[in-house]
Amino acid sequence: MKILIIEDDNQTRDYVLAGLNELGHMVDAARDGYEGLLLAKEGNYDLLIVDRMLPHLDGLTLVKTLRSANDHVPVLFLTTMSGIDDRVEGLNAGGDDYLVKPFAFSELSARVNALLRRPRETIELKVLQVASLEIDLLKRTVRRSGQLVELQPTEFRLLAYLARHAGQVVTRTMLLESVWDFHFDPKTNIVETHISRLRSKINIEGKPDLIQTVRGAGYMLL
Repeated sequence: MKILIIEDDNQTRDYVLAGLNELGHMVDAARDGYEGLLLAKEGNYDLLIVDRMLPHLDGLTLVKTLRSANDHVPVLFLTTMSGIDDRVEGLNAGGDDYLVKPFAFSELSARVNALLRRPRETIELKVLQVASLEIDLLKRTVRRSGQLVELQPTEFRLLAYLARHAGQVVTRTMLLESVWDFHFDPKTNIVETHISRLRSKINIEGKPDLIQTVRGAGYMLL
């Protein structure tokens, strides 16, 4: 697989680059945010490993810029910022996973493999239709009653998962595993926050709320 490391610390960058090369990946590296953004836009990478604290352009802004350009390449944040709020901020910015320094390379490798295994919405259906909601999985666009709805990448994955299970109760654990690839409870309200944000974006005044909360069970898209 083709991976880009965007890291200004020489020791960390060289360590990760060497380890991933040994695993057979094709790896490029950038030393600051601007260089990393340019490479990310041009390199057709399968995965980005991004430090949050970068010269010239910070990691959060870099990832937000890619997401706003409809670039959905998986992103693993690699950072010393270990607080829960920091992790939530990174995931909300469009990151797919978050690893805190110092780290064991075995854990980094496992997280890289998990992200590379994650399907890129490659299913037989091109468009999911639920009531007045239309989700184009190839164009990655969402419309309700013909009106375009702008979603962040994680919000899109969340809505697409709910749509694939329309009429069924989807639990918080199912969402953590399928949307965020978390096989543990991160002890945050990340699911509830994204559901709330998604509701506010797809709701239209005078029309029913399509995402229903099933008390004590989870959520259902109707």
